[in-house]
Amino acid sequence: MINNQIQFLLNDQLTTLSDIDPNTTILQYLRQHQHKSGTKEGCASGDCGACTVVIAEAVAGKLRYKSLNACISLLPSLHGKQLITVEDLEDGDRLHPVQQAMVDFHGSQCGFCTPGFIMSLFALHKNFPDPSKHQTLEALAGNLCRCTGYRAIVDAAAAAKNHGADQFDRNVAQTIATLNSIARHTMAQLSLNKEFNDGAQQAFSPLSLSQLSQIMLDNPQARLVAGGTDIVLEITQMHKQLGTIVYVGNVPELQTFEEHDDKFVVGAALPYSEFTPHLAIHYPEFGDMIERIGSLQIRNQGTLGGNVGNASPIGDTPPVLIALDAKLNLRCGDVVRQIAIEDYFVDYKVTSQKTSEFIESIEIPKPVSKAPQLKVYKISKRFDDDISAVLATFNLTIENDVITKARVAFGGMAGIPARAMHCEQALNGQPFTQATIDAAKAQLANDYTPMSDVRASKDYRMTVAQNLLQKAFIEISQPQTNTGVVQYA
Repeated sequence: MINNQIQFLLNDQLTTLSDIDPNTTILQYLRQHQHKSGTKEGCASGDCGACTVVIAEAVAGKLRYKSLNACISLLPSLHGKQLITVEDLEDGDRLHPVQQAMVDFHGSQCGFCTPGFIMSLFALHKNFPDPSKHQTLEALAGNLCRCTGYRAIVDAAAAAKNHGADQFDRNVAQTIATLNSIARHTMAQLSLNKEFNDGAQQAFSPLSLSQLSQIMLDNPQARLVAGGTDIVLEITQMHKQLGTIVYVGNVPELQTFEEHDDKFVVGAALPYSEFTPHLAIHYPEFGDMIERIGSLQIRNQGTLGGNVGNASPIGDTPPVLIALDAKLNLRCGDVVRQIAIEDYFVDYKVTSQKTSEFIESIEIPKPVSKAPQLKVYKISKRFDDDISAVLATFNLTIENDVITKARVAFGGMAGIPARAMHCEQALNGQPFTQATIDAAKAQLANDYTPMSDVRASKDYRMTVAQNLLQKAFIEISQPQTNTGVVQYA
């Protein structure tokens, strides 16, 4: 058995790990192995932010800082990165400026959530030395507090702006050099496939597309992990083991974003936070919806490939991608085949993906010159960071008040995300009028037989689906009309 290692910086200490269960989360490692108890466990599902840590990566000669949830991040994802926790922020006998601001503005009461808030503020100020209020609220949206009411924490965030250089800035050259050294050391071991093993469980962290392809051929039952924001819940919530894990976050070919004349190509393992700003320029409603998928910590980890590959009927991006007529590039070994994303979903949690295949990228058509009207609506019990009850997407091309092309897709209405074919037929070629919309609303009952569950009843789902088509009609035909924010189940 090959006995390899992963290496990373724990603050400024080069750390090497081997023979440890790769199902171990970063939170478990910090608390149980390193006895760093500052990082807290609140929900074990990436919802509360108490476990927030910061990862620094060397990118183009600079350090890029990201907040993430340690409770749903696995150890193999740390390879070649710097892990920063709340214990690392103090500089000698002086608190870090974001810590001092929290003290000065009384941003902590019971204190349980405070380390997570501080780490989110630390990442915020690393990325935006003078953050706007929107940037501040976005950075803190994934951290929950039951004591302060948040006002003091937001004030602390403003007080810590432009705080000047800290020890991380002073050590940036050495940090980058060490991270690059880890990468060079790893490159020398490419033939070893970077296996991480505890004797019973194993994980691979491939560094190229060819490596990943070979690993999947050799281990067809392996579980792919990119952000892990859903799959790791099997460990933390269901107490399962994932078996053989293949962490794809270090495969550069899966981390790309390309803009062509007619399409975008999104690497399957590129986090939401890195491609959404580019996509939102052309599809603002898609961008707005992605911001509601989860907190910034989640969007720093979660990926489009993971959301599609998870094949959940309530995944947020598949209905939008189906309505946009997106394509999937699936790779097996050296062979790549392309399919329409609507053909990927076969049955509940069943896809057309073949043995040893994996999603390499997602191709999203760019809007044509006569831009279609794209409307995306997410219905959930709370506005932010919640699972959808229904997600509706209407992609309508309207010329001279006639619907020349309609693509309509829903999530949460069936066992898979799917097009509303009968609804589309009632729209295509018809005048854009209330009568047409009424006919299309009636056809939704022929497209879906929704189920009742803890999020919504079947009757509610059908009613809200029809109402969302009405909402789209009003917003497109009367753009100045305020239909209200009907985003709650």
